[in-house]
Amino acid sequence: MQRYFSSLPFINNRLLISGDDAKHIQKVMRMQEGNSIIIVTEKVAYKTVIIGFEGQDVQVEMIEGPLKSNELPKKITICCGLPKGEKLDLITQKGTELGMDELVLFDAERSIVKWDSSKGLKKQQRLQKIAKEAAEQSHRNKIPQISDMLSFKQLLSMSSKYDCLYVADEEEAKLTDRKRLVDQLKEALKFDSILVVFGPEGGLSRREISELHEKGFHSISLGPRILRAETAPLYVLSAISYELE
Repeated sequence: MQRYFSSLPFINNRLLISGDDAKHIQKVMRMQEGNSIIIVTEKVAYKTVIIGFEGQDVQVEMIEGPLKSNELPKKITICCGLPKGEKLDLITQKGTELGMDELVLFDAERSIVKWDSSKGLKKQQRLQKIAKEAAEQSHRNKIPQISDMLSFKQLLSMSSKYDCLYVADEEEAKLTDRKRLVDQLKEALKFDSILVVFGPEGGLSRREISELHEKGFHSISLGPRILRAETAPLYVLSAISYELE
């Protein structure tokens, strides 16, 4: 069943859908009165039925809910050193499907591309739209927040609001006597909020790793193989989902 997000509350069990979502319902899905859709408002999902069309808007009425939430029981924030190309699109889309709560981007020493501040808002809005569409497709109750671009210093500062801090470190993977990710996750999942930092294509510098350690981050190994910048976050989210769900 098609799912849409609304910033408006139900009033007398009714809600008006407008904008792109209303257009999608009418022009793309070609729905009619009597068709059912799911509406998520304030992170709660409800089954509704279309009861009428008001110009370009669609009016629905709640018939069932609240519905069961499909959200991860922990808040998982993915923090990525800015990668190149369309890798951010992939991380945003698949990270949303896998349950991430927020995507934070930062300017790492080895980031090949640089964030154009004059186009930054437009890029952020595009990523936010990708997250919205992925959240609808995967039947989530929340659209992950795509943050503004941070400096490394800002990343260190904002990390204090999380209960558990990890950084994916390829040097950790080279150790013979390394901790297994599954064992570290079992400890991490005792906490409500987890921040995991990943480097760009060239990885994080040893200076960055050192400063993250000083801030309380623990290194994690993602196995003996070196993963691409866009693969590593999805690997961790999958492992967390396996442990929790």
